[in-house]
Amino acid sequence: MRKREKGFSLIELLIVVAIILIIAAIAIPNLLRSRMAANEASAVGSLRTMVTSAVTYSSTWGNGFPGSLGQMGGAAGVTVAVCDSSLNLDSVLSGGGGVATVTSNKSGYDFTFTPLGTQNVTAPAGCTAGYPAFVIAGVPQAVGSSGQRSFCTDEGGVIRFDPSGATKATTEAGCAALTPLQ
Repeated sequence: MRKREKGFSLIELLIVVAIILIIAAIAIPNLLRSRMAANEASAVGSLRTMVTSAVTYSSTWGNGFPGSLGQMGGAAGVTVAVCDSSLNLDSVLSGGGGVATVTSNKSGYDFTFTPLGTQNVTAPAGCTAGYPAFVIAGVPQAVGSSGQRSFCTDEGGVIRFDPSGATKATTEAGCAALTPLQ
C-alpha cells in the first residue's frame, strides 16, 4: 500500500499566490492615495503653525514679521527665547535653526518662507529687522507621489492651493491667484 502524502499541490500554491497578488494590486494604490492625503493634511497643518508662529513673533517682539523660518525656531542648544531665536517653531519646521534659514521640509513637502516689503529700520536692540508681510509656500517633493497639490499662505492666514502641485507662490499676488482651501 502507498501512503498518501500531505501538503499542498503546485496548483493550489499558485492559486494562493495569484489571490495575494490581486489583493495587493487593489490595496497598494489606495495606500499610496492615503499617504498623499496624509502628507497634504500635514502640509496644511504645518502652514497654519508657521503663520501662527510668525504672528506670535510679530506680537512678541514688535519688530514686524520675521525674515526667516530660523528666526521663528532656534539654533541648536538655544533654550531661552530671544528675538532672532524665538523658539516658536520646532527644528523640523524652522529648517534646523539659523537666522537665515528660509526653507524646510516635512512629510514629503518643501516649505519656503519669503519675507516681503522693506525691512523695519527701527528694529529693537539685538533683533534682525522685521518685514511688513510674508508668503509661505509648500510644494510636494514629488508631485503625484508625496503629494498632489501645492499650498501657500500669507500673513492673513488663508491657505490656498494649486491642484497641479506645480506652483510655488513666493509673492502675495501669486498666492492670492490660487484657490482658497475650503
